[in-house]
Amino acid sequence: MNLDLNKFRTLIPLNALYDDSLLYLAGQSTVERMHAGDVIFNIGDEDTDSVFLLAGTVRETSANHQHADISSGSEEALYALGNFKPRQFKAEVISERATLVRVDTQLMEKLLAWGQFAPDFPPNERVRPAKAPSAEESEWMMSMLQTKVLLKLPAANIQSLFSRLVEIKVKAGDKIIEYGAPGDYYYMIKEGRCKVFRPVGNGENKLAELQRCDGFGEEALISDSPRNASVTMLTDGTLMRLSKADFVELLEEPLLNWVDAQTASDLISEGAIRVDTRLESEFRNSALPGAINIPLHQLRKQAGSMNRLQKFVLYCDTGQRSSAGAFLLGQLGFDAYVLKGGISHSTPTRV
Repeated sequence: MNLDLNKFRTLIPLNALYDDSLLYLAGQSTVERMHAGDVIFNIGDEDTDSVFLLAGTVRETSANHQHADISSGSEEALYALGNFKPRQFKAEVISERATLVRVDTQLMEKLLAWGQFAPDFPPNERVRPAKAPSAEESEWMMSMLQTKVLLKLPAANIQSLFSRLVEIKVKAGDKIIEYGAPGDYYYMIKEGRCKVFRPVGNGENKLAELQRCDGFGEEALISDSPRNASVTMLTDGTLMRLSKADFVELLEEPLLNWVDAQTASDLISEGAIRVDTRLESEFRNSALPGAINIPLHQLRKQAGSMNRLQKFVLYCDTGQRSSAGAFLLGQLGFDAYVLKGGISHSTPTRV
């Protein structure tokens, strides 16, 4: 069923979105046609949607059997139904028919946060801005909002992130990161393609090819060590650069999942896989039971053969290399954890 955009744009807080953000959110939302007696949600539900009433009447009933009726077109219907989670009310259709729209709450919040940093954002939240800063910016930001990294970020961090990124134009052949150099920036690709490689004698070992919306450069920033690979542009393009301090504040801290030895053990018993991110020689000398070895510099290359439905607990000697690896896997959509303190906080065994 098609969504009535005229009604959709009057809902609160959707009326504060730029038009392109509103259209994007509409495309990600689900319209439902329901009938009398149909239950929209129950007390205790913890779904991730904001549900808006577009047509019909809904009754919200609390645990002590108090109820309120909400009809489309009313002031109350401008807001999401019973929006506290877990749900505090049972919502049931009492009109012959009803039309609702389910909106992804996290996506809505991220789009709102992105719009808030625009300098011309109107102070009156009921005045809907007509256009974002530019179509090019909007398209890239919309794409970034759907990446695995930004989907996990709090809305406030996204707002700060977009405002602190610095745009740089690059040419094919430009070396963005050099192997062995100190880590200074994290990069996101706005346009173009680049390759990640390690110098080997007079040649190179290609580790990955990156494209639009991919990020790189996190390993050296998280592990506070020299760059473990080089990155060169394959095409002309545009990169968005973030300083080390901003990266740590906005991305590293909220995205890394640190666990102690007991929690790691619990995860393993539930089916998670231990990944040793040290060198093969270190792994052969001492490793944790059942661990597999994927050295940090090989992790991006081998991630393509790993199961994204599987949980992974990464470790190294101290947590530096494994935290960089966990961040990389998080970017790629994996559920990854870091053993706090490294192997010294667990019991190694010979392999």
